[in-house]
Amino acid sequence: MLTSFHDLLEMAKIQDEPQRLLLVLARTEAKGSNGKTHHSGTISPIVCTDKLPDEIESFAALVSEADEVSKDWNMVLVASLGGADGEPPTSEAAAPYLEKMVKDVMTGQDLSRYLILDRDEQIVTMELRDGFLRI
Repeated sequence: MLTSFHDLLEMAKIQDEPQRLLLVLARTEAKGSNGKTHHSGTISPIVCTDKLPDEIESFAALVSEADEVSKDWNMVLVASLGGADGEPPTSEAAAPYLEKMVKDVMTGQDLSRYLILDRDEQIVTMELRDGFLRI
């Protein structure tokens, strides 16, 4: 079970085939809450990129690098794409999967298949319920 971004990096490095991480930085804006655990609101993609696990030193380094591009994000969605024959996928091969991630965010699809972290590296759970994305 993943409990941190570090766990994800370590798991990606030990897979049978090399991995490429797909990252979508997004901005959420809460619109309502039913207590401390559930919120509703909007989520918008800000920027997306892909990286090999060895290209990311730590979550703090990822945040620092992301902030150089845009500071207008408060969540990162992460997925992993496996390679073949001992080679990781290329950025070109990852592009359609990144586009799907962005589309999933933009169209309010179920995001539970992605690891979602806030800026403090806390895991965030988002689920589609009654046609609405819930945080």
